[in-house]
Amino acid sequence: MRTTRRKLLINAGASLGLGVLGAGWHSATRAAPGGRKLVLGQSVPLTGAASEIGLAFAAGAKLYVDAFNERKDIPLELELRQLDDGYDAARAGTNAKKLLADGADLLFGFVGTASSSAAAAVAKEQGAVLLAPFAAADNLRDGSFPQVFHVRPSMADEAFKMVQHCATIGHTRIAVLGEDDAMGRAGLAAVEKALKELKMEPPVASAFVPTNSVKVDAAVAAISAQKPQVVIQASLFNTTAAFIRAMRKGGYVGTFMNFSVVGMDPLFVALGKDIRGVVITQVVPSPRSTAIPIVREYLTAIDNSDQSPSYESLEGFIAAKAVGEAVRRNGAGLNRAGMQKALAGLGDLDVGGFRLHLRAGVRDSTWAIDLVTVTADGRVIR
Repeated sequence: MRTTRRKLLINAGASLGLGVLGAGWHSATRAAPGGRKLVLGQSVPLTGAASEIGLAFAAGAKLYVDAFNERKDIPLELELRQLDDGYDAARAGTNAKKLLADGADLLFGFVGTASSSAAAAVAKEQGAVLLAPFAAADNLRDGSFPQVFHVRPSMADEAFKMVQHCATIGHTRIAVLGEDDAMGRAGLAAVEKALKELKMEPPVASAFVPTNSVKVDAAVAAISAQKPQVVIQASLFNTTAAFIRAMRKGGYVGTFMNFSVVGMDPLFVALGKDIRGVVITQVVPSPRSTAIPIVREYLTAIDNSDQSPSYESLEGFIAAKAVGEAVRRNGAGLNRAGMQKALAGLGDLDVGGFRLHLRAGVRDSTWAIDLVTVTADGRVIR
C-alpha cells in the first residue's frame, strides 16, 4: 500500500503524503569501532500543535542516519536521539540540556522559532553546535550565534521571495496574518523588512491569532476591512486553514501566501479542495523531483521504510546528510569540540544536486526558494 501511494506521488502527483515514523524513536545502529558514535540530539514536537511537521522532519532525519550506518566505508557511526517537546520552548530548552548532559555531540533539528532560540541559547552556553533549526528566527543568523548552522534560508529570504513576486504581478496591498508567538512576530518583521527593501508601502493590515487557534473572526474582520490583494500568513496549518476558509466565506478573492513552516502536507489535509490557489514557499526540492540526485537517494531510503515522501521529511534527510558529510570528511576523531570547525569547513556543500551554505552567519543557506501552489486534487505546481 505504501509503495503504491509513493508511486502515485511521484508519477501522478495525485495526493500529498505525510511522513510517518514508527513507534521506536532512537535510531538502531551497529556497534561502532571502539564503541563510540557521533550523537545527534534532537528535540522535536512529536505531539501537540506542530506534531505533523515534527514527525515528518524527524522521520526524514532518521531515514538518513539509518541509511548512513548501513554503509561499510564510514569512519564513525551516527546515533540520533530524539525527545518530544510538544512544541513548547521551555521543554525544548530542558531537552537541549538533557541531550548534551547525556552525551550528545551536537544539537540538531529543533522545530519551532521559540524552541530553536531556546536550543541556541543552551548551545551557546555549553559550547555546542546547533545544526538545522527549523523555522529559526533571523537573529540566530548574526555574528553573536556563530555556533548555529542553518540548512534552510531565513524567514527574511522567504518573505523577500513572496513580496518580490507580489511586486512583479502588480500587487502592492499586502496584509500579514500571524500566530501570536515568536514565529508569527518573526514573520511579520520579515515581511516588513522585505517591503522596505523593495521600496514598497508597509502592510495595509496585520493581525495575530493565538497559537494553533481557529478563532480567527477578529483577524478576518481587521484584514478584510483594508481590502488587501495578498495576505501573507506566518502560521501553522490549523490557523492557516481556518483563516483561509473564513476569508473566502466572506467573499475574499485575493491571494494567500505562506511561509514554508506552515507544513504543506498537513495544510492539504486540513483544507482539502479549498487549498486551490494557495501559494507556499518551499526551501528544498520537490520530493517528487527524481532528476535530482538527493531526491533519488531519499526515495531509495523511503523504499525501505513505512514512510511516504514529504517536503518536511526530505528537509530532515538533507539536514542529517550535512552531519554525514562532516563525518565522512573529518574521520573517526570528530566530536563535540570539533563540530563547529567541521561544519564551517564544509562551505558550499552539494548534497546531491542541491547546495547548502552552512557557514555560520551566512544569511542565505540555500540557493533557491520555490513558490508553489497546490491544486484541489493535490498536484503541486511551480
